[in-house]
This record gives sequence, structure tokens and C-alpha cells, in this order.
Amino acid sequence: MMPLTFADNDAVNIIRRVGGTPEVKKHLENLGFVVGGNVQVISRLGGNVIVNVKESRIAISEEMARKIMI
Repeated sequence: MMPLTFADNDAVNIIRRVGGTPEVKKHLENLGFVVGGNVQVISRLGGNVIVNVKESRIAISEEMARKIMI
């Protein structure tokens, strides 16, 4: 397992765990980051990570990406 920040661009990964406080976990789940779901890093820009999750493109901070384990 490794944080989403270490994922290769364009590789599809399976979300293994979502960490953080209960509020952070709920926020990430609402965005589509659920255990067992697929996530693909599209690009990185200024510390932010742009990902494709549940057929949507979402930009999250590097801090949030560190809480998502693949």
C-alpha cells in the first residue's frame, strides 16, 4: 500500500484505505473516494493532484491525496 501521491500518471489503481478524521473521510467518500473503487491520476499541478474517480475529474490537494492509500 502507498499514498495516492506516489501513483504513476495514467495508471488505474484500486483504493485500499481512506484515512484522516471522520470529517475528512466523509468528505472524500462524498467525492467518490471509496474503498474498492478505481482512481487514476491524470496530472499534478502546483502541489494539487488531478484524478479521475467515478468518471469525474477532481482536483485535490497533496495533503488529501496522502490520506488515500492505493
